[in-house]
Amino acid sequence: MPSAATGPAAEQSSTDQQPPAPQQLPTDQQPPTPDQPPADADRRRFLTYLLAAPTLTVAARAGLDAVAPTTARAAEAAPAPAPPAAPAPAAAAPSATPSQLLGLPGIPDIVDLGQALQVAGLPTAHLLVLEITTAGRAVLHLPRLEVGQGLTTTVAMMVAEELDARLTDVDVPLSDSRPDLLFNQLTGASNSVRTLYDPVRGAAAAARARLVTAAARRWSLPAETLRTADSAVTAPDGRRAGYGELAAEAAAVVVPAVPATPKPPEQRRVIGRPTGRIDARDIVTGRAKYAGDLAVPGAVPTVVARPTTINGTLASLDASAARAMPGVLAVVTVPTGVAVLAETFDQALKARDALRTTWNPGPVAALSDPDIRGKLRAAHAPFLIPPLLTQYVDGEFDFAFVNHAPMEVLTAIADVRPNRAEFWFAAQTPIVAQQTLAAELGLPQDAVTVHVVRGGGSFGRRLFFDAAVEAARISRAAGRPVKLMWTRNDDMRHGRMRPASHHRVRATYGLGQVLSYEHRAATVTTDFGHGLGEALTAAGFQLSVAGLSLAQAFFLLSQSNPYNMGVPTQLLAEVPLKIPTGSWRSVYSGTVRVADEIMADELARRLGQDPVAFRRTRLREPAGRAVLDTVARAGRWGRAMPAGQAQGIGYHAENGGRAAYLVEIDATDPKQPRVTKAVIAADVGTVINPTGLEAQLTGALIDGISVILQAGNHIDGGAVREGSFGDFHYARQRHTPPVVEIHLLPPSGPPGGAGELGVPAASAAVANAYARATGTSPRSFPINF
Repeated sequence: MPSAATGPAAEQSSTDQQPPAPQQLPTDQQPPTPDQPPADADRRRFLTYLLAAPTLTVAARAGLDAVAPTTARAAEAAPAPAPPAAPAPAAAAPSATPSQLLGLPGIPDIVDLGQALQVAGLPTAHLLVLEITTAGRAVLHLPRLEVGQGLTTTVAMMVAEELDARLTDVDVPLSDSRPDLLFNQLTGASNSVRTLYDPVRGAAAAARARLVTAAARRWSLPAETLRTADSAVTAPDGRRAGYGELAAEAAAVVVPAVPATPKPPEQRRVIGRPTGRIDARDIVTGRAKYAGDLAVPGAVPTVVARPTTINGTLASLDASAARAMPGVLAVVTVPTGVAVLAETFDQALKARDALRTTWNPGPVAALSDPDIRGKLRAAHAPFLIPPLLTQYVDGEFDFAFVNHAPMEVLTAIADVRPNRAEFWFAAQTPIVAQQTLAAELGLPQDAVTVHVVRGGGSFGRRLFFDAAVEAARISRAAGRPVKLMWTRNDDMRHGRMRPASHHRVRATYGLGQVLSYEHRAATVTTDFGHGLGEALTAAGFQLSVAGLSLAQAFFLLSQSNPYNMGVPTQLLAEVPLKIPTGSWRSVYSGTVRVADEIMADELARRLGQDPVAFRRTRLREPAGRAVLDTVARAGRWGRAMPAGQAQGIGYHAENGGRAAYLVEIDATDPKQPRVTKAVIAADVGTVINPTGLEAQLTGALIDGISVILQAGNHIDGGAVREGSFGDFHYARQRHTPPVVEIHLLPPSGPPGGAGELGVPAASAAVANAYARATGTSPRSFPINF
């Protein structure tokens, strides 16, 4: 797909990965820069672990002490925030128009979900470990999951930057479950870079300082005269020592002779440079290992026969034919179905199909899509503003269930013994998984080991570990290790989905102003049983005291209309149904903000205003206006287009970032629409890897095209209709726009979240473009369902 990236952060070539330029180390007499506190504070508080000599192993305490006081140090000193009882009015910008003065900020404008998770992770941020080996490798043990988002590359870039190491000398293996990290091993909420940015840079800077000190002692030279580059320390006379040969001596350094502080932005040579993935070659050559690739001794291929309806149960079983088939090793029953173990997956699948089973219906067997929509619509609280008091615009919107559909199907390896258990799978929440598996098996938590394996996609699916729990039960019942694979059909019809939702929105207006904006969202209950509640409690959010459910807390901390819309209210109602749900990329924002953006277009039309101008005058953030202006200018907003074609705009801000999408659509055939062009602008603060960010924004575009135009799950009599990509119509290559332009605004402030940022804006832009091209007002998504 052709793509153009512009802006200061994106003008550099992504293929020209030069090593960092040599850095002249500052002397102790130099005054600290604004994001460098005095070196003596760092020396007092930095923790050095002299472990596994002769390697240098340091912890990330410096990441909390040697960075900008507005990030980690400020959060450490401040008391944990509590949910505000009532948000205060936002301060108006000096050039605010009357429409900008009308409106209140949402709770996420004061403290958002990502900030709450940062606070929860602070007490253990110093336990992240960077090791310099005698072979000259810099090894950062990453307590997060790589699922294709490029996080290992991003973290490697931070290490290489502060260590002055070659990127090729940095390894980022995934950590096993580490209960000592408490709430600091959760991959989600677009929070990994925001949380790791300070500790990882601090650890690398501290390691560099110790390596320089070791070289200075070896050569009897002043440490401040030495330079670092290309994974080595160099003296003024040309002597050079690689990091590997200095590791043992550096491990003995307690107080470094030079400041152990991260670089100021103007000295960076790696961060902000477009960079290809460090694991790209391994992925395309098959060297990168996923759970299905692992050869754990004795683990046999295993599949499960499942009910005909969601959460159905086994009524009868005749496994005689299956047991007699070649290669079959065992057939065992578990609460979720009937497991078949065989010498190969092909044999297991054939034997599974030979089972003769009958099933009891599941708890939602009497429900289909119309029934569920009816329950959602009945769950809403009434609007506060009666329609007779003023002019108003109403909107009702339905969003279907949507499967996560990661390209790698769920796979988990389990080896359960009487007194211990060991697992291998892709886990976004490995600590909670370890706790849950221990409870399931009746073992102490420290008797259960969870090895975190890279995953081939997630979009929120791997926050849950259903396959691992099922594999544990099968391994225990069979008395042997198993390699369990969920087929695509298994996950489509029995896995987790984004909940279906219904939205009612009412906006009142008068004299050219929006006076009130009420959004009522009703969803099938979203399962957040993956450790989020404990993390929020650790951050100081006492949900029980506030009378909030976990879903409501998530909703309040993530949902905010970015526009001044008079007096706003947002309420969430949940409908508890026994349907497996989970956080799908962007969670509530992927529906709530799409409805808001569609309403923004309709309000603009009602007020006789251009949709971009309507948004621009009401955006509370100057940074948001800059993003909107960029995308409108680059996309030539408002240009004349043929009949049946149109432009659409969408904007979203969340997790410390903001993005706008402008798409052009050809809906000459409304049943076969095609997005022909997309222009994207984003501001996510400091960008570590522009190439990775562009990939995230492009992926969000494909998600938006899919869920708005064609991809969703139907429920028919308590069963999911779709079973594969043959009938779950996610966007194919032919549906993707031939032209995609991405504009990254100049970096400002610390990194924001980007993984989920683009989905609401992209989805809204597609919906609004389709409405303008067809002259309709779509209310049910996906449109062609």
